[in-house]
Amino acid sequence: MKKSLRWVVVLILSISMIAAFSFAGCKAAADTEVAAEGAGHFEGIDIWFSPGGPESCPFASVVYNGAKAAEEDLGPTVTYYWSDWDMEKMINDFKTAIAAEPDAICVMGHPGEDAFGPLIDEAESKGIIVFSQNTELPDSQAKYGASGFGYVGASNYGAGLKLGRQCVIDFGLVAGDKALIWGLLSQETRGLRSQGCIDGLEEAGVEVDYLEISNEVNADATLGTPVITGYIAANPDVKLVITDHGGLTATAGTYATAANLEPGEVNFAGFDLSAASVQAIQDGYLGLILDQQPYLQGYVPILSVCLTKKYGFGPLNVDTGSGFVSAANVDLLAGLAAEGIR
Repeated sequence: MKKSLRWVVVLILSISMIAAFSFAGCKAAADTEVAAEGAGHFEGIDIWFSPGGPESCPFASVVYNGAKAAEEDLGPTVTYYWSDWDMEKMINDFKTAIAAEPDAICVMGHPGEDAFGPLIDEAESKGIIVFSQNTELPDSQAKYGASGFGYVGASNYGAGLKLGRQCVIDFGLVAGDKALIWGLLSQETRGLRSQGCIDGLEEAGVEVDYLEISNEVNADATLGTPVITGYIAANPDVKLVITDHGGLTATAGTYATAANLEPGEVNFAGFDLSAASVQAIQDGYLGLILDQQPYLQGYVPILSVCLTKKYGFGPLNVDTGSGFVSAANVDLLAGLAAEGIR
């Protein structure tokens, strides 16, 4: 996306959210004028940012692209740290970020309130703005919202529920049909999305099997191939597989071909658009995606903490769960997915 276009997006988003802001102090008019291209407007602000990870992950790489674009547009200094979606590493990296005493830290909230709550308290006590993307931390957000703690991402449980219900509609599932949810129920808050998928199917009478995504597969989706091929071989009557993970959803075509499935023989659904998931949809293996717009999960947190740090604005809170992508509309987004924007 060209810089001028991205800056228009920044201005539109800032204006649309202005009613939700609380202004904590006045600045001279000359100091508040935004340069025409926005370059360097927030220069001097130091941010640590977690895109999730690993760097090769189709989801995390798009989050990074959004954050990097915001860095280039707005001018702060951003340090990126990658977690491999490992909870312990996320916790340790957060500790490292706090020790660096930046102006703001943008975290993936996957470890949950129990693990992150004390660290957020510590960061806030040092005057560090904390912001969460992708996974909600509602208690911390309620506690520190006035200090700039916002959230950008989909509602975890609501997103899962919507996908489960839409799968019933799109794939014509009926009571007694079998589905597999391959998810992350073990994670306190992030697991709510897997639970939403289960509930959305079970309310229609669909019989749901569940598999937990292992740490190894969480970090490298290709390692899940024998898991899914083994399940399908043992359950030839399965009608639907939902992969509650952007990297696994992007690998759906690989899973299906490894299981010797014809396109549409078993319906696959999941989360997050990427070049690989676009290809899987176009090839007929992946039937439905709920798109979380990960680019916004990178761009908006950087914008929000810059506005809070420089002007005392309240945080941006944006639900990025935009809707569904299927064969009916995927071609409209394919070019942007190839660029790592959608």
